[in-house]
Amino acid sequence: MIPPGDANTTNSADAVAPKPHSCQAANRVVSSQPSEKSPSPAARPAPEGIASRYLCGADVHDEMLDEQGVARPHWRALVRSLDDLGPLEVQARGETARRFLRENGVTYNVYGDAQGFERTWDLDPLPLLIPADEWTALQEGLIQRTRLLGQILTDIYGGQQLLHERRLPPSLIFANPAFLRSCRGIRQAGDVPLFLHAVDLMRSPDGQWWAMADRTQAPSGAGYALVNRIALSRAFPDEFRECHVQRLASFFQVGRDMLRSLAPANRDNPNVVLLTPGPYNETYFEHAYLARYLGLPLVEGGDLTVRDRRVFIKTLEGLRPVDVILRRVDDNFCDPLELRADSHLGVSGLVEAARAGNVAIVNPLGSGVVETPALLAFLPGLCRHLLGEELKLPSVATWWCGQPSEREHVAEHLDEFIVKRAFPTGSAEPFFGRRLDPERRETLLAEIRASPHAFIGQEQVALSTAPAWQDGQLVPRPLVLRVYVCATTDGYRVMPGGLTRIAPLEGGPVVSTQSGGMSKDTWVLADGPVSNVTLLKTPAPVIRLERRAVEVPSRIADHLYWLGRYSERLDGTIRLLRAGVSRLAGESVGVPPPELAALLQLLAELGVSPKVETGAGENMEKQLPLLVHQASRAGSIREVLNRLRRSAFIVRDRFTADTWRIFNKLQLDARARSRNVPVTEALALLNNLVLDLAAFNGMAMENMTRGHGWLFLDIGRRLERALHLLGVLQAALHVDPESQWLLEPLLEIADSVMTHRRRYHERPQLSGVLDLLLLDEGNPRSLVFQINTLAMHAAALPNVGPAGSGREKELLSDALAQIEAIDLASFAIGPAAGALSTLVATLQNQLTDFSDALTHRYFAHADARV
Repeated sequence: MIPPGDANTTNSADAVAPKPHSCQAANRVVSSQPSEKSPSPAARPAPEGIASRYLCGADVHDEMLDEQGVARPHWRALVRSLDDLGPLEVQARGETARRFLRENGVTYNVYGDAQGFERTWDLDPLPLLIPADEWTALQEGLIQRTRLLGQILTDIYGGQQLLHERRLPPSLIFANPAFLRSCRGIRQAGDVPLFLHAVDLMRSPDGQWWAMADRTQAPSGAGYALVNRIALSRAFPDEFRECHVQRLASFFQVGRDMLRSLAPANRDNPNVVLLTPGPYNETYFEHAYLARYLGLPLVEGGDLTVRDRRVFIKTLEGLRPVDVILRRVDDNFCDPLELRADSHLGVSGLVEAARAGNVAIVNPLGSGVVETPALLAFLPGLCRHLLGEELKLPSVATWWCGQPSEREHVAEHLDEFIVKRAFPTGSAEPFFGRRLDPERRETLLAEIRASPHAFIGQEQVALSTAPAWQDGQLVPRPLVLRVYVCATTDGYRVMPGGLTRIAPLEGGPVVSTQSGGMSKDTWVLADGPVSNVTLLKTPAPVIRLERRAVEVPSRIADHLYWLGRYSERLDGTIRLLRAGVSRLAGESVGVPPPELAALLQLLAELGVSPKVETGAGENMEKQLPLLVHQASRAGSIREVLNRLRRSAFIVRDRFTADTWRIFNKLQLDARARSRNVPVTEALALLNNLVLDLAAFNGMAMENMTRGHGWLFLDIGRRLERALHLLGVLQAALHVDPESQWLLEPLLEIADSVMTHRRRYHERPQLSGVLDLLLLDEGNPRSLVFQINTLAMHAAALPNVGPAGSGREKELLSDALAQIEAIDLASFAIGPAAGALSTLVATLQNQLTDFSDALTHRYFAHADARV
């Protein structure tokens, strides 16, 4: 029986939701716009000072000003501080926060945006403030909501008593694509149905907080809330301290401890990983940032495998068991064997491993079923039934169209509703009833009548506004606040803050980051000073010392290897162009030096630039912007930098913050203006890029632990440097077989000019140049130096694969033998150039074969036996 007052009676097939509960008596838009039935917004008076021109609507709740236009008590200290700073200083502080985001590569991938995952995360410099007493009440409602949804989720995949007792309609569950039948009966790790729960909140005109939506399968945004806090607390340190803002670190600390406690085995030293869809996901930065912050390996589906119903991570050292998976991959994509067959993001057999209880997956597979907005209509009654309590945090009034009376009510009052999909997929946009033209209105009503269970109607409620900084002044912007609840060993903990999102324009219909919205830091205030909390625990009196290198997944090793290759390829490309530009900007005004024409032919021979058709200087000036900035031109600086950026983005959790800041400076410097670049400016740009790249390589090489990841990074660098040197030498032999004009540029490109001058004190000769670039073991740019280093690194790699494998070592030995047999006296100008060209080609083939052998053995595991 359905308790009286919880639902109406309908046909025998479907249960009925409780009567919708209203935010307010009048219609209000669940968007940023006031209701059309409300009076036009009147500007309430604003306080003196920096907020004197702040005009907010009278028919919405403003976070900073009360109904009389006076700053609310918890805002007054910040408003006074902003007045003291003045507009110019506030603008400068905002730029400080934005610079922090740029330097640390904080990005958000807006699908279809031309910037792709280069789009910097947008942060408004003014926070949202929430007073302590208000937050205390909000916490109680959030924790109750998490407990309630957890019990509903447990029942849906367990005994399904709510369905048997008709407290939930079957079509609400079984028609939902997020309900995973194969996951029914799987025991939740640690009996924790929801490890992390996010709730989207809005505030109605009367100041009441309402829940708009729940995120339960892979809640995003907590990492962005953390980075917002770091950026803003650095930009406004005094204001942050004086406002007594509660810290976030303890929330992540208890979450990390809880993850370890969920391990079904190996609890003393569990292996916890963060599973990401990969670098093209919109929130990949957050995945990498949280993995580094929490100290977890960041893995993709291809890094994991299931053997004997256990999950393992594929490392260079072999298979290592995984105990806990913190997933950021949506439910259906997690296992192509039992869920979505076309998924390339998951792990075959993952559901079976969870079914066997051999791995803890959080949040549990199938938890997305309770994200449906249709469930909001049933929560008050379910809360009374399951918890014996009234729902403390109400939801926006919702009508599920799967019930005849509610469906008719939505149809009759469509202008007053926002219509949403009950089971949204992809980027399903809501329908604002009052905005529909007659044709689209009839089409929507027909769709509702055909599949009533697939639609809901929600009351239209005007969002509250908060001050945002734009063009040197405060402007009101509608907001939505996402807050987070995490399970702990002692119950649930609410993050004392959250991710606030604001609409890009006043009155914009949707508050969404994908739609161009900005974010705000959320300051939850305390009644007094707040102590500092660090994520690092105080060490116990006795700890177990460990110096074991962190295991490296094969995919990560592959990307580190190519990161090394692309960084060295970029360095070689820059040095090639700089050799030509420096001569174009030299002393020979109007008469290009003969080396310039030879260099242009060298660039053409290498495929970097087209064949020379006009004068050397004219051709170089015309081609220069393209060689630097044209991303579609193979071999241009921008094209190689894009390759480098993609590899670096994938392994960004392996680098320190300083290393990443240098890498972002490299990218920013490379975006100098691309048209009509003066030669002198181009030369300065190339010089800056050489320094930036040297700093990045230096930080990466010096700060990485000397494990297998470092080995593959350096192997990539050494191999590419050797191949680049051989390629340039081979092209030079074709362009200038008599070695008249390219010996000096060859030394420049190999950064060996000063060494040669100190040794010979005369113009370069072929034998001296070859000795320095090919045979000098003390020259870190020489060929023999690279191959010796490669041989040393290859010997330190793990011995994987079948017995007798190790062709990569044999190839390096052969290459060293070829080099040791070089007789410089036999290489004279003229006919002997052909013999040198043959030797260079042989060495190129051996090093290319070495790369293939390395790939087959360590990345593709082509020699592995199952």
